[in-house]
Amino acid sequence: MSRIGKLPVILPETVEISVSDGVVSIKGPKGELKRKLPREIKIEVGSKEILIRPKGDSKTARAMHGTWRALIANMVKGVSEGWSKQLELVGTGYRAEGSESNLVLAIGYSHPVEMKAPEGISFTIQKTIITVEGADKELVGQVAAKIRDIRPPEPYKGKGIKYIDEVVRRKPGKAAKAQGAAA
Repeated sequence: MSRIGKLPVILPETVEISVSDGVVSIKGPKGELKRKLPREIKIEVGSKEILIRPKGDSKTARAMHGTWRALIANMVKGVSEGWSKQLELVGTGYRAEGSESNLVLAIGYSHPVEMKAPEGISFTIQKTIITVEGADKELVGQVAAKIRDIRPPEPYKGKGIKYIDEVVRRKPGKAAKAQGAAA
């Protein structure tokens, strides 16, 4: 049995959960998330906690046990606290503008790059830092990855869009190679 799957998911007071027809619905102050449960998983809802149990002892039921516990814990955290990812623009003249639902990037292309936020996602811009926020962890990560893919950091000068905690591995340029050959 999964060590992660055995742990109960603690429900904050502001979060409500309902399970019907194989669909788990979690509602909180940051929004509502729904997800269809697989046949191999059952949910036991208590007053202050949720227990996720596998149905039977099949290989797929055991494999999904910990995964679904983590997914439901992420949903509970998302609707109560929310998820966020921060990206940083690195480069001379790189800037971001826009509102909560629209992002306009000037990142070295001949045209500005526009991006619309999907439903449930909002953008916050502070100088060169873009914050992507929402209740769904997967959607927040997906939108942040799409923004980063517009101009990923390059290895010579480190210019581009990177995550705040990302470390860009730098390469020496031509000048470093020439000095190494002359020595």
